[in-house]
Amino acid sequence: MAKKEKLLVIPLGGLGEIGKNMTVIQYGDDIIVVDAGLAFPDDDMFGIDLVIPDMSYLIENKDKVRGVVITHGHEDHIGSLSYLLNEVNVPVYATKLVCGLIEGKLKENHITNYSLNEVHHGDEVQIGCIKVGFIHTNHSIPDASALYFRTPVGTIVHTGDFKMDLTPVDGMPMDLHKFADLGRRGVLLLMSDSTNAERPGYTESETTVSSAFRKAFADAKGRIILATFASNISRIQQAINTAVLFKRKVTVLGRSMVNNVQIAIELGYLEVPEGVLIEPDELNRYPADQVLILTTGSQGEPMAGLSRMASNNHRSVSIMPGDTVIISATPIPGNETGVGRTIDNLMKLGANVIAGRDKKMHVSGHASQEELKIMLSLIKPKYFIPVHGEYRMLRRHGELAVQMGVEKDHILIGDNGQIFEFSNRAGHKTGHVNAGRVFVDGLGVGDVGNIVIRDRQQLAMEGMVIVVMTLAKGTSHILAGPDIVSRGFVYVRDSEELMREAHEKVAAVLERCEAGNIREWAVIKSQVRDTLSRYLYEKTRRRPMILPIIMEV
Repeated sequence: MAKKEKLLVIPLGGLGEIGKNMTVIQYGDDIIVVDAGLAFPDDDMFGIDLVIPDMSYLIENKDKVRGVVITHGHEDHIGSLSYLLNEVNVPVYATKLVCGLIEGKLKENHITNYSLNEVHHGDEVQIGCIKVGFIHTNHSIPDASALYFRTPVGTIVHTGDFKMDLTPVDGMPMDLHKFADLGRRGVLLLMSDSTNAERPGYTESETTVSSAFRKAFADAKGRIILATFASNISRIQQAINTAVLFKRKVTVLGRSMVNNVQIAIELGYLEVPEGVLIEPDELNRYPADQVLILTTGSQGEPMAGLSRMASNNHRSVSIMPGDTVIISATPIPGNETGVGRTIDNLMKLGANVIAGRDKKMHVSGHASQEELKIMLSLIKPKYFIPVHGEYRMLRRHGELAVQMGVEKDHILIGDNGQIFEFSNRAGHKTGHVNAGRVFVDGLGVGDVGNIVIRDRQQLAMEGMVIVVMTLAKGTSHILAGPDIVSRGFVYVRDSEELMREAHEKVAAVLERCEAGNIREWAVIKSQVRDTLSRYLYEKTRRRPMILPIIMEV
């Protein structure tokens, strides 16, 4: 009888962080990739557009990759798929709406050769030696799935992002029966969403937002501008339903919002009565109290619709006194400052701003502690890996699992790149593979690394000083200079004394080099840099980037 291989589970993103979710399920020579997400850059990642997982393990093993399965259509689960398919061309399996959103992304990124396979909840797909099943769940976007993998050593269940919404907007509650059935048959490993693992109780139903919308619409005397995530189709549906109720026309602004609304309408996931949607240039034909504007920018992103309105440079909409602005989202950690600035600017322009959870304008799309416990009790896994969360969230989710009867040493908490190895009898952590952040800057993928980011941070915080000098060919004799130019360090006209002394220090270094017959440019540059750096730090307590430039005549 052939010896059984080990089953490997390798998260490449989504552990110890929120976003860029990607996990490898591997048995023998068969690899399945679960999700291919991205994260948005931190404030100190100057110039970076996106952050995607390090896919080097998949690229090195591309001949073993059999397919990609996607849980749902949010950016942090599909945003890096174009980059993956560019390197590893394999079939992708996802539900109808997710396929529509993926197709839009692939076209945008000029990926033409791809195999996108639409599946339905309840389907099972054979990928290599593993059978993959799709289970209907609730999240803040329709068509979300949990996944199960029937492998030769046991069943894995991956919840994807979920909450247990008993009254979802689309009227289709989560398929709890399927989870219970899997639990009865025996589950080797559960991987479950940890985003709200620190939050007690239950997450409110998405439909609770409807009553808050109705109250806000009833109170509004002028235009209503509503900002939410472009992919939150359920929230957009509720906004449109409320607009219809209050006889308001709806216009959609923001490229991602327009694209997603169009795809969701075409695929039947968004119901909009005839004549409700209008173009932005038709806004002025209607009285202010008959208009709803749906836009992006709920996270204070500088280039998004709401931020442009707040700074008075949106091409279609200017904020007017009497406008009601509803921000139907809570700030992602790190975005609080941008959101606060946007709200301040909107209020200065005379808008009435209603934001966040305090007014019931937003509910989370993720399960809170009691729902996570229900999932654990339905599945009754032998092993448990908390996923999709920062370290404290993973730890808290692990504690919940212990309360629900999972053995403490069967709870495996790791980081990106960790290899979790399973047989049908045992599971443990083994080695690591390469995993980390790859920066996307313009058309460059991975060509900007930590050193470049560090240089950009130094330039942003300390500025730069350029030293230009002309030397006689083959000697260190100065023919012209040194000339010192400052950018972002000090204003030269106000710091003439500092610049004069800096000039003298550099001139002295060059004289020493000439006296010592030092001709190597690298040595001359190094001595200029070190001397000037010491002097400027002594005088200003700042460390600008110093760039010596030598010209030879």
